[in-house]
Amino acid sequence: MRARGHGGILARAVFIPNAMGRLRVMAKRLILTFIADDQPGLVERLAKSVADAGGNWLDSRMAHLAAKFAGIAEIEIADDGIAGLQAQLDDLSADGFHLVVEEAGDDAAPDGSVFEIELLGPDHPGIVRDISHCLAERGVSVEDMETDIRDAPHAGGTLFHAHARLRAPAGLSDADLRDSLEILAGTLMVDITVGKIL
Repeated sequence: MRARGHGGILARAVFIPNAMGRLRVMAKRLILTFIADDQPGLVERLAKSVADAGGNWLDSRMAHLAAKFAGIAEIEIADDGIAGLQAQLDDLSADGFHLVVEEAGDDAAPDGSVFEIELLGPDHPGIVRDISHCLAERGVSVEDMETDIRDAPHAGGTLFHAHARLRAPAGLSDADLRDSLEILAGTLMVDITVGKIL
C-alpha cells in the first residue's frame, strides 16, 4: 500500500495526511496503530523504533488476540524526526508489521458523566450491536471496552462478558441511563452492573 506522508512515500507503513494533504508543521503528536503475528519482543521493537527516531511514547493500549498482537499508541516527535520515524517503521513493515500513522487530533473538553458497566450473559450473534445501539440512541459514547467469551460451567454453552467505560451526555440523567440498561438487560437476558465514576 502506498500513501503520501510527511517528507516521503511509505510503501507499507501508511501516514495519513490532514485536509491540507500533509502533516501540519507544528503538529508533533501522532497516533500509531499496529498489528503483527504475536511473538516475543514486538513491543520492544516498536518502542525502540520510536525512541531511535527521537520520539516519546505516550498513551497506549495493546492486546494479544487470536495469535495476533495489536495496539494503538500516541507518540510525540519533533517535526525533523518524522522522516527518521518513517524509515524505522518501513523496516518494521518489511518484517510483517501492519502499521498506520495518523496525526493526532485535539481532544475537546469532555462533559457529562462517566460510568463503568459490567455485563455477563448468554452469548449470541449481534449482542455487541444490540448493546451499542442502545447506548448510541441515548448519545452515550464508549470510551473503552473489553469483551471476552467464557464457558458456562453449569448450563453449557458460552457466556459473553463485557467491561466498558462510558460517557453519558450532560442531558442524560443517571436514572435514565440506568433504566435504559435495565431494560436492555431484560431484553438480552443478561446481568448488567453499573457504577458511576464521575
